[in-house]
Amino acid sequence: MPVTVGVIGGGQLARMMIPPATNLGVTLRVLAENEGSPADLAASAVGDYRNLEEVLRFARGVDVVTFDHEHVPQEVLRELVAEGIAVRPGPDALLYAQDKLAMRQRLTELGIPVPVWARVESVGQLDEFLAENRGAAVVKTPRGGYDGKGVRVVRSGSEVADWFENGALLVEELVDFRRELAQSIARRPSGEVMLWPVVESVQRDGVCAEVIAPAPKSAGRLADVAEDIARTIAVGLGVTGVLAVELFETTDDRLLVNELAMRPHNTGHWSIDGSTTSQFEQHLRAVLDLPLGATGCRDTWAVMVNILGGPVGQPLHERYEAALADFPMAKIHNYQKESRPGRKVGHVTVTGDNLDDVAYDARGAAARFE
Repeated sequence: MPVTVGVIGGGQLARMMIPPATNLGVTLRVLAENEGSPADLAASAVGDYRNLEEVLRFARGVDVVTFDHEHVPQEVLRELVAEGIAVRPGPDALLYAQDKLAMRQRLTELGIPVPVWARVESVGQLDEFLAENRGAAVVKTPRGGYDGKGVRVVRSGSEVADWFENGALLVEELVDFRRELAQSIARRPSGEVMLWPVVESVQRDGVCAEVIAPAPKSAGRLADVAEDIARTIAVGLGVTGVLAVELFETTDDRLLVNELAMRPHNTGHWSIDGSTTSQFEQHLRAVLDLPLGATGCRDTWAVMVNILGGPVGQPLHERYEAALADFPMAKIHNYQKESRPGRKVGHVTVTGDNLDDVAYDARGAAARFE
């Protein structure tokens, strides 16, 4: 040390890596998509993550490359590796966060519990799956979908006929679930792993709206199973850095893997204020192959509520007076993004000993920004 970490993508995840990088004495450089990105404080270049020459130019000036998102093409990632650049997580692991069909196939091979699924290439094949699975299913585009995009519940193959123009689709059973959970884990190249408590996430319109840490009534078998699933995936896929495993807790008491994210994830934002080591510090430690930090909770409960949309035509900071005066325990995280309906522009976290009080304060503080 000193070392330089390069982050591809200038979104809020890169932004939230800046404070722990500063504390660790790590230089953080960001390849942002455009000027004025959320991570503008660390942005040293603006470029297209799909352009090999632009990415190579950026990557040659850092010691290790990591990511704010998982959209960098495989051919670009593999060329970085061929040049001897440390890419963490590497392309062989990232493939399974980029391609949902590949992910479902590999998790099935690892013996990980997943929804009943199939690869379908036509309306007819989709209709056959529907007939075998109670007449309803979830269809997903293999690449590019997030926050509810590229996902649709269907009862007829004709409802997504146009989606087949871009190739095969993933179809899954419509899971009868009690709630959604997430298990985050960090793994360093030398093999050490650390896990945070399993959390409960509340989704609204396909977007994560709220996270409770730890998930209520999760101690014991549920936590053990979630940990075993995440550990098996992280090791089996060779993940380096933070991995978030999104889970369904079914009405018959099973855990099924829904999605994977190989980077810090929205369901782990609570850890900035609620854990001994935040997911952002841990991610940096992991990609640098440093010893991982403790992941226990600072308080009994932490509730994180996303600020979705924000005040139209008004920056978040103009609402600080009302939010902080009424809810002094709230920690506000402003992503410096322009407000628009449904957009994640920030989040609020509150911690404490009484879940009802903590949730009330977190929801109340976030509501001041509507």
